[in-house]
Amino acid sequence: LVYKEHKDWYSWVLESMASAVYAFGFVLMTPQLYINYKLKSVANLPWRVFMYRACNTFIDDLFAFIIKMPTMHRLSAFRDDVVFIIYLVQRWQYPVDPTRKEGFDGEEDNPKKDD
Repeated sequence: LVYKEHKDWYSWVLESMASAVYAFGFVLMTPQLYINYKLKSVANLPWRVFMYRACNTFIDDLFAFIIKMPTMHRLSAFRDDVVFIIYLVQRWQYPVDPTRKEGFDGEEDNPKKDD
């Protein structure tokens, strides 16, 4: 509010809300990085999800270069790249254990036998 002049209070509120959405979007992307770091594994990030994020990041970057848009939105597209590059580094750094189960399927390791 001090550094940038706005036409009225409505434009200030609108820009502040958009900035908050961009900031919280970044915050929502980082828990996966923390989980990977703590577990020292990327097994909890399935390959399909990883490829979906890769395609999404590529398309966002493509449109950020082609389409005229506000600078804040353009920066939000590139902040996704930072998270994606960290994902790539984690995928390279932490190997996937092939003996690890792919998740909880509701069955126990030693199922009880019926009498």
